[in-house]
Amino acid sequence: MKQLSAGWALVRASHPLPAVAVSAVAAGLALGSDRPLGSAVLATAAVFAGQLSVGWLNDLVDAPRDALVGRTDKPLAAKEIRPAAVRAAFLASAVAAVALTLLSAPLAAAAHLAALASAWAYDLKLKSTAISVLPFAVSFGLLPAFLSNGDPFPPPWLIAAAATLGSAAHFVNVLPDLADDAATGVRGLPHRLGPLPSRLATAALVLAASLLLVFGPDGTASPLALATVPAAVVILIAGFLLDNRPRSRAAFRAVMLVALIDVALLLHIGISAA
Repeated sequence: MKQLSAGWALVRASHPLPAVAVSAVAAGLALGSDRPLGSAVLATAAVFAGQLSVGWLNDLVDAPRDALVGRTDKPLAAKEIRPAAVRAAFLASAVAAVALTLLSAPLAAAAHLAALASAWAYDLKLKSTAISVLPFAVSFGLLPAFLSNGDPFPPPWLIAAAATLGSAAHFVNVLPDLADDAATGVRGLPHRLGPLPSRLATAALVLAASLLLVFGPDGTASPLALATVPAAVVILIAGFLLDNRPRSRAAFRAVMLVALIDVALLLHIGISAA
């Protein structure tokens, strides 16, 4: 029972939901590209291993701050697991991510290695700087280049859309923890902007991603794709108008809904169709 509890704590320390979500999107993009099935599976595994490594490194670095503010939802801060176990998991997943990445074409492998380095740099240092959003833009923006295996190389609008969605993910991820982060000296871009400007920035980013995904591809957008733009605008306006009560999550949910629409558009377009 004790081993089962420690295993579950290790899983939770990896930030499993974001890891699975990003990997699921990666799988959809890889399978929609010109990669053979086996190569697409290996690329998805590389992304998943990389996401696990980023999650474990994040909790390792943040453990002292999490303990300071009483984050009982964090296994390391709650002493449910030893740092040595998380450190070993990080090293194993990082090595696996690099090894799996190197099975891709050189240009694609270089893109994912750069994305991994950017994400690790966020955990280690950039999280507390004014350029905290940059690693998200870089890491997510490079993802289509990796998943396409460099053939064909994704067009600029697709890289920009992925980078914009990644930047929005940074704000969405940080907003619930602004107070705790401020208490422990974390001063990333959302902390410097404040809650309302950060929510507005997130809304602008997901809307920009919608515009890039609808109007970026060659040819005329389908009526369904065109309809997502006014729908996104209505959803965001409604969310912010309803976000006038204490502890309201209306704006956050509106942003998340538009982000999900953007992801669906991204998967629908795919890399090879771009």
